[in-house]
Amino acid sequence: HLRIAEDSVGMGSYQMDSHNVQRYVTEEGYVQNEGNIETPPAGPYAISYRSIVPSKGECENLFVPVAVSASHIAFGSVRMEPVFMILGQSAATAAAMANAEDLAVQDVAYEPLRERLLADGQYLDPPEVTPQPPEDPIEAGDLDGVVVSAEDAQLEGDWEFSSHVGPYVGDGYYHDEGEDAPPASAIFETDLPEGRYEVHIAYSAHDNRATNVPVRIEHADGEETVTVDQTQTPEGPRGLLHPVGVFAFDGAARVTVSNDGADGYVIIDAVQFKPVE
Repeated sequence: HLRIAEDSVGMGSYQMDSHNVQRYVTEEGYVQNEGNIETPPAGPYAISYRSIVPSKGECENLFVPVAVSASHIAFGSVRMEPVFMILGQSAATAAAMANAEDLAVQDVAYEPLRERLLADGQYLDPPEVTPQPPEDPIEAGDLDGVVVSAEDAQLEGDWEFSSHVGPYVGDGYYHDEGEDAPPASAIFETDLPEGRYEVHIAYSAHDNRATNVPVRIEHADGEETVTVDQTQTPEGPRGLLHPVGVFAFDGAARVTVSNDGADGYVIIDAVQFKPVE
């Protein structure tokens, strides 16, 4: 159920992104991040006048356009400077009206306030938003061949978990800190029956991704490094799986994705080994 504030004094739209609570070392000796939450809203949303004023019994002449009344999750989206500027303008307008009429801030009539804000160029009403059902999740078991997810990879360096840009395998993917990030790599390793396999890497494309992600494939005949442009949408199902080549394997198979020399964010999600007839 979608609730829309009836006394809007501004709008927000940024995704909620609560960063890591801590880092810890796994039993295998790898550093993992814990506590990251990133969730986009369904669209621009209205912010209530009541969220920037206290209860009347507490104080009658105070506006709080920054430390607004919001949950931790909601404040993760509200906390953008443009939103604070919007709420600051609305608070100043309401303060002038309260002062002119000698009113408690809680008693300022909303309709005259709304008219003035609209006349001054504020945007108060979000567009009609029809919540879209989420796409069916892509699970590793739904893909052909052998799939190794990032959760099962050997992660070295700092990787952040995210689910902001889809599609992805499972619950989300990992990314580094972007261009000039500290060295980081992920080793996707498995044992395969003897044969030839088409190798795909999964990632969600975006303009902020690296155009030169090095992917090293260790196979029966040696090793090969392929460069992947993660700004480009993969050709595979639902724009998720990008082919990096066909290789022979006999037992151990290893694919290493790193950010060595990368010029943007590097995404690690999953590696698929698909048998070739």
